[in-house]
Amino acid sequence: MSSLGSEGVLAGMTDDNLCMEIDPPLTDDYATTEDWRWALGKVVPSVVVLRTTICRTFDTEAAGASQATGFVVDKHRGIILTNRHVVKPGPLMAEAMFVNREEIPVYPVYRDPVHDFGFFRYEPSAVQFLDYDEIPLAPEAARVGLEIRVVGNDSGEKVSILAGTLARLDRDAPCYKKDGYNDFNTFYIQVTAASGTKGGSSGSPVIDRQGRAVALNAGGKTSGASAFFLPLERVVRALAILQIGNDSVTNKASIPRGTLQATFLHKGFDETRRLGLRSKTEQIVRNASPPAETGMLVVDSVVPYGPADKRLEPGDVLVCLNGEVTTQFLKMESLLDDSVDCNVELQIERGGKPLTLTLTVQDLHSVTPDHFLEVGGAVIHPLSYQQARNFRFQCGLVYVADQGYLLSRAGVPRHAVIKKFAGEDITRLEDFVSVLSKLSRGVRVPLEYISYKDRHRRKSAIVTIDRHEWYAPPELYTRNDSSGLWTIRPALPPESPLLSPPLTNRVADLSAASILLHDLSLQEPRQETDNRDNAVPERVIEPSLVMLEVHVPLSCMLDGVNSKHFSGTGVIVYHSRNMGLIAVDKNTVVVSVSDVMLSFAAYPIEIPGEVVFLHPVHNFAFVAYDPSALGPGASLVRAAQLLPEPALCRGDSVYLVGLSKSLQATSRKSFVTDPSAALDIGSSPSPRYRATNMEVIELDSDFGSKFSGVLADELGRVHAIWGSFSNYVKYNSSSSEGQHQFVRGIPIYAISQILDKIVSGADTGPVRLVNGIKRNMPLVRILEVELFPTLLSKARSFGLSDTSIQALVNKDPIRRQVLRVKGCLAGSKAENVLEQGDMLLAINKDPVTCFRHIEDACQQLDRCNQTNGVLTLTIFRQGREIEVAVGTDVRDGSGTTRMINWGGCVVQDTHSAVRALGFLPRVGHGVYVVKWCHGSPGNRYGLHVTQWIVEVNGKPTPDLDAFSAVTKEIEHGEFVRLNTIYLTGKPRVLTLKQDLHYWPTWELRFDPEIAMWRRTTIKALESSIV
Repeated sequence: MSSLGSEGVLAGMTDDNLCMEIDPPLTDDYATTEDWRWALGKVVPSVVVLRTTICRTFDTEAAGASQATGFVVDKHRGIILTNRHVVKPGPLMAEAMFVNREEIPVYPVYRDPVHDFGFFRYEPSAVQFLDYDEIPLAPEAARVGLEIRVVGNDSGEKVSILAGTLARLDRDAPCYKKDGYNDFNTFYIQVTAASGTKGGSSGSPVIDRQGRAVALNAGGKTSGASAFFLPLERVVRALAILQIGNDSVTNKASIPRGTLQATFLHKGFDETRRLGLRSKTEQIVRNASPPAETGMLVVDSVVPYGPADKRLEPGDVLVCLNGEVTTQFLKMESLLDDSVDCNVELQIERGGKPLTLTLTVQDLHSVTPDHFLEVGGAVIHPLSYQQARNFRFQCGLVYVADQGYLLSRAGVPRHAVIKKFAGEDITRLEDFVSVLSKLSRGVRVPLEYISYKDRHRRKSAIVTIDRHEWYAPPELYTRNDSSGLWTIRPALPPESPLLSPPLTNRVADLSAASILLHDLSLQEPRQETDNRDNAVPERVIEPSLVMLEVHVPLSCMLDGVNSKHFSGTGVIVYHSRNMGLIAVDKNTVVVSVSDVMLSFAAYPIEIPGEVVFLHPVHNFAFVAYDPSALGPGASLVRAAQLLPEPALCRGDSVYLVGLSKSLQATSRKSFVTDPSAALDIGSSPSPRYRATNMEVIELDSDFGSKFSGVLADELGRVHAIWGSFSNYVKYNSSSSEGQHQFVRGIPIYAISQILDKIVSGADTGPVRLVNGIKRNMPLVRILEVELFPTLLSKARSFGLSDTSIQALVNKDPIRRQVLRVKGCLAGSKAENVLEQGDMLLAINKDPVTCFRHIEDACQQLDRCNQTNGVLTLTIFRQGREIEVAVGTDVRDGSGTTRMINWGGCVVQDTHSAVRALGFLPRVGHGVYVVKWCHGSPGNRYGLHVTQWIVEVNGKPTPDLDAFSAVTKEIEHGEFVRLNTIYLTGKPRVLTLKQDLHYWPTWELRFDPEIAMWRRTTIKALESSIV
C-alpha cells in the first residue's frame, strides 16, 4: 500500500504495479563513508521540519495539523521546496524549524495543481544563529543503481537519515486515494531501502554523495521497504521562474501550466500493439526515440467537458505532439506548459486507425480553485481538476469539500456536487451565493445533489438555515499568494435578510397560556376494530407521542456531548394555545445548545422545538413548541394524562407504547420486574451527563435498546417515560470501549412536579421567553452528593447498629438498604462535610432509604422558606453515628448558556459531570476545555479537551469573564503561555500562537429575553475582512 509520507496510511489504493529488481551497475564513483559524512554535513543544516496547520478543509485535503520535511533551495530569496500535499491547496499556517531548533514562519507561494511539489517562502534574515547553504537540484544525476540518502523528519524525528538505492526511474505515479490527491502524467522513481520512509518524511531531499538533490521524497509502501520519489525536472523549471520574477512573491499565473484534462499512462510496446498500434508506426517511434525507450503514452481517462472530451478516448495511443514523436511525460508536459491557450496538434492511433486532432490547451490554474464559501461551517467551492478527474465530473461544479453543520444536518455528504438549491439550478458558486442571499433565518429549503458514489441519480435534502447564530455570517475566502493568506470578505450584501438580527416573538400575557384547546382526538377514535389488549392505551397515547431529531452544532458541542445527532420519542405533557411541552430523556436532548425538530404522530408535520429545561439530576428534559405552528393539527394533538401516584410495584402490568421510525404507534404489554432499580453509571474519559441518584423501572420485555416511549396503564395514563440512558463501557479490548445505550422507565412524579412549576410560573427562577411569553423557570434544590445503595446485611458488617438497621427496615421493608456516599461534587456545599463511604441514616431524624426521600427533604426546605438551605443529616462514619449540618445547592434547568471559542478551542465553565469527579484545581478554578477544532491553533499546539486553563501569560483565568479580558489583550501572531491542569490533577505549561485571521475569538451566549443564542466577536483581525 502506498501512502503520502506526512499523512500516514491512506485508504483507497489501486493495484500496485510489479517491478523487476535491477542489480545496480558497477561504477567507479563508489561513495565512501567519508564522502557521505561530508555530504550530510553540508545538507543537514538546510533541511527543515515543517509544522503545518490546515485551517479549513479544501479540495482534496482535510483540516488538521501535521509534520513534514522541506529543504532550502534558494537561500537568498528564502525558498523551501517540499511536496504539494504538504503545502496544501487551501488555507494554511506553517513554521519551519532548522536543525538548531530555530523556528521561523513560512508561507506558501506555489503548489503545483498536479505534481507533488510546492514552495514555501521565508524571510532569510529571520535565521540568525545557523550557518547553512542551499541544496542544489540535479535531476539529471538520477540513475538506476545510484546510492542515495533520504534526509528528513521521519516518523516525527527531528533528523532522520535513511539509506537506499534507486531501483527504477519509470514507475507509474502511485495512487493514494480515490477521492483525494493523486499525482499523474509523470514517472516516479522507486527506491529499495533497509526500511521505507514513514509519516513526516514527505518533502525530504533525496541526495547523492555530492550533496545534490536528485529527487524529492513523496510517499512510500506501507507493506514493504520501498519509497517513491518525484523527479525534479518540472521542479527546476518552476523554481527558475520564481527566481527570474523578483524577490516578492509572484502570483499563480507566473508559472504557466497547461492541460488537456486527460490522463496518460506509459504502456510497453507489446501492450500498445494489443491496443492496435500499427507495426509501421511502432517502427517510426522506435527510430525517433532513444534506444532505451520501452513504450508509448496511452490515454487512460478524459474529464467530461474538458478540452479533450469527445476527442480523445481511453486506449488512444499518442504518437506525435506538434509533429514531434512524444513517448515521455516530460516532453508532453513541456509542450503543453509552453502552449497555454494555444492549439496543439496530436497524432494518435485508435484501434489501428491513425487520427490527427487539434486541441486547445487550457490554463491548468483556471481549473484549480483559489476561493471558497464558508457558511454554517460548510466549505463549498468550484470542483477542482484533481477531484473532477477522480469523480469524472465537469470542472467548476459546486462542490462540497466539508459539510459543516449546515449540510451535515441535512444529510448531504462530503464530496457532493450541488445541482439545485431552493428550486433554482446551481452551476457555479456564484449561483449558490445568490440564492443564499435571498433566504431568511430559520427557513427550510430543498437542495438537490449528486455523489460520485451514486452518480446517476439525484438525491434531495432539506437544508435548514440556522435560526440561532451558531456560526459567523457567510464569508468568501480568496487565496493571496503575495501574503500567503486567504483574504476574507462577507459573501452576502448588507441588505440580505440572512444578515438581519434574529427577531423576538411578541410578549403575551401569561394568563393567555391557561386556555386549553378543545381536543378532537378523543371524539374521533379509529374506525377499525382492534381487540388487542394494548389497543386502548396505544390509541389514547398515540396523539401525545412525538419523535425528536436533535442536532448539536459542531462549533458548540458543550458539556462533553459525544455526538452531533440524537433521536428519540417524547411525550406531550402540556398543550395549550400558547405553549406545548414535551418530556423526553436527556440522552436524546443532551444540551440546550441544539436544534430540535419535532414530528407528531397525530398530524403529519415537522416543526422546530426549543429546549427550555434540563433537569440537573434526573434524566429528563422539557422541549417547548408553538402550537400555532401545527395549523389544523393543533386540535389533533393532546397532552397525555400523567399518573404520578400510586407508584408501580413489582409484578404490575404496564403497556410500553412508543413510535416506530415510520411514526406508527407500537406497543406491548409487559410486567414490572423491579420498580426501584438503582442506577450505577460510570464516568467516561471525557465527562458528560450521566444519570445519578435515580431509581428506574425495569420490565420483563421491551423492544430493544433504541426504542423509547412511555409506560401507561390500561386507560392510557402515563406512569413513566421509557427513556434512553448512556453508560460508558470498557471491555478487555480497547477497541470495544465506548458509550452503551440502554432503556429504563423514569417515574413520572419528578416530571410532574417540574411541569406544574413551569405552567404556573410561580417559581422564582430565571426568566426566559417561551413562545413569546416570559416565564419564570423552576429552580431545583439538590444535595450535590452522589450516593449508592448498600444492602443492610452488608451495612451490618461495617458496624451499623441493630437499632439503626431496624429503623431503616421499618421505614422501608421492601428495599432493605442504606444509602452511602460515593462522592461529593467538587465545589458543592457538602464537599467538606461528607466523606466517601458515609452512610446516610436520616434527615431531620426521619430515616432515609431511597433517593426520593432526599429530594422530598430538599423540597420541604423550599416550602418552609428555609433561606439557609441546610439539612441535618444523621450519618454513620467509622463505627459511630453522628449528626452533621449539610448545605444544599440550588440549580436551574438552563444548562450551560455561555461559551468562548478561542484559538479554535471551546471553553466553558466547569459543568456538573466534571465536578462529579470530585476535583477542581483551586478556588476560582479556571475555564474548562470541552472541544478543539481540526486545523486550529489548539489542534496544532496540543490544547486538547479535559483540562482547565488556569493562567494565560501568568494572569489567572478563574472564569469566562477573566479569560475573555485576558485573551482580548493578545494580538495576532503572539505566542501565549498557558498553565493548564488535567482531570488527573497533572499541571502542564504549553505555548500557543494566536491566529486571529482564521480563528477569531468569539462568544456564544443564550439571551433569555429573546430566547436566542447570540454570537459576539471578542477579538478578530480587522485586516482579514477585506
